[in-house]
Amino acid sequence: MARATLIALLALLALVCASLLAGVAGLDARALLTSGEGWELIRDSRLPRTLAALLTGAALAVAGQIMQLIAQNRFVEPMTAGTGQSAVLGILLTSVLLPGAALPVKMALAALTALAGSLGFFAITRRLPPTQPLLVPLVGLVYGGVIGAATAYAAFQADMLQYLEIWLGGEFSGTMRGRYELLWLAGLAALASYLVADQLSILGLGEAVSLNLGLNYRQVVLAGLVVIALVSGLTVVTVGMIPFVGLVVPNLVSRVAGDNLRRSLPVTALAGAALVLAADLAGRLLIHPFEIPAATVIGILGAAVFLWMLYGRGSHAA
Repeated sequence: MARATLIALLALLALVCASLLAGVAGLDARALLTSGEGWELIRDSRLPRTLAALLTGAALAVAGQIMQLIAQNRFVEPMTAGTGQSAVLGILLTSVLLPGAALPVKMALAALTALAGSLGFFAITRRLPPTQPLLVPLVGLVYGGVIGAATAYAAFQADMLQYLEIWLGGEFSGTMRGRYELLWLAGLAALASYLVADQLSILGLGEAVSLNLGLNYRQVVLAGLVVIALVSGLTVVTVGMIPFVGLVVPNLVSRVAGDNLRRSLPVTALAGAALVLAADLAGRLLIHPFEIPAATVIGILGAAVFLWMLYGRGSHAA
């Protein structure tokens, strides 16, 4: 386990170096040593973009793992179960009703609608038969689709469909210094979940077992939902929706590190950060000098892994 973590850290460090050097404007070690403009490019564009991708990936992966524990289902995550779509709806409503609102206000309202969306999802899934675990992700996809359709209709009525595409397509090309700092709050929310990792592990055993072990079930669930809502709202406001990170990363990590959240949560965050940064880097290089959004790259890979988990042998549905 320690060796795997070390290899992952070295791979992430290599991705960070590649991300700092990759882009339309050529940049190499000699340029950094001889040109002040090179350092300005790193400071104002490349480093913020790299940090934004790392924070987004780590926070979304942790939020996905928390959501899976609350739902007791391996196949759910915020961006495919209505939480991300609810955050987009919150941003749209803020833009229509409070067009002059500051970014923190948009973030707060997006987090509130994301929390409402998560509560609605869990209220629906609690009524599903526990013997049919695959119904949960399917209901989540339908639930998110309904919210997305309502958001698209509202955007059409307000003549804001072009803005809606910005929030739905997660990408980092516009990330600059001064335009990504809210993501540090998402990172802090994910870090705070580590402080209650043991309680979250117990939470995954179910309500009855948790109560018998003396856990304040409702309080821990509420804390987990707040983390999910904050991460979803902050990432959607800053870079848009990036699906499947919270789905595939926790599942792959659990196959290696097990279900002890105290041990697996840092690995989940590390793997999520590496996945999003690698997707962003691939999007910059595949059709250089043009770019493919990171959400598109992850969407293709994530959908393939999702189908593999659904139909592959040895999948754990609950």
